Amino acid sequence: MRSTYAARRAALLTALSEHAPGLPVTGLAAGFHAVAHLPADTDEHHVIAAARAREVGLYGMSACRASHAGAPAQLVLGFGNVTERAITTGIAAIGELLTGRLKSTRR
Repeated sequence: MRSTYAARRAALLTALSEHAPGLPVTGLAAGFHAVAHLPADTDEHHVIAAARAREVGLYGMSACRASHAGAPAQLVLGFGNVTERAITTGIAAIGELLTGRLKSTRR
C-alpha cells in the first residue's frame, strides 16, 4: 500500500506543478491529505463551488476551524482514495482556480 499512496502523492505533486505552478502546499508528510494555500485575495468558498461545478470535490480548511473563518484561504486535497488518473484529471480541471487566474475566485 505504501507504493500505491506514494504514487498518488507523486501524481498530486506533478499535477500541481504543471497546472498550478508555485502554489504552496503543506502537510504532505502527515498522511493522505495536503493543504493548498490559495492566494490572499481568493475566496475559498467560491473556489470550492467552482471546482464542484467541474465535478472536482474539494474541502476548505474553514470547515476545520472552530471559527469557520474563510481566511486564510486554504483547501484540503485528499489523495488517499483517489486514483492517480483522477488526481491528474481533477487538478488539470481546477488549476486556474487554485492559482486565482479566474476572476470568479475573487471576492
